[in-house]
Amino acid sequence: MNTIRTQIVRVGNSRGIRIPRLLIDQLGLDNEVEIAVEGNHLVIRSLSRPRYGWDEQFRAMAIHGDDRLLDKPAPTKWDRKEWQW
Repeated sequence: MNTIRTQIVRVGNSRGIRIPRLLIDQLGLDNEVEIAVEGNHLVIRSLSRPRYGWDEQFRAMAIHGDDRLLDKPAPTKWDRKEWQW
């Protein structure tokens, strides 16, 4: 576990800490983070982005022809009787 001492500094009307580049790189932190209090600890995490990168993956799938349905469409009774184009 890396332990580094730092100072709490004034940032406008707030206070902040400077996070050394070594730790930012090690954790892969980006411009936005989540900050939480857990017990008596301040926890800083990478922002959770569950769909990050999906747009590039969808483009790659389309280029390779992998974006087609695997099963044939199975119309329902509602599709046949009530759906109108």
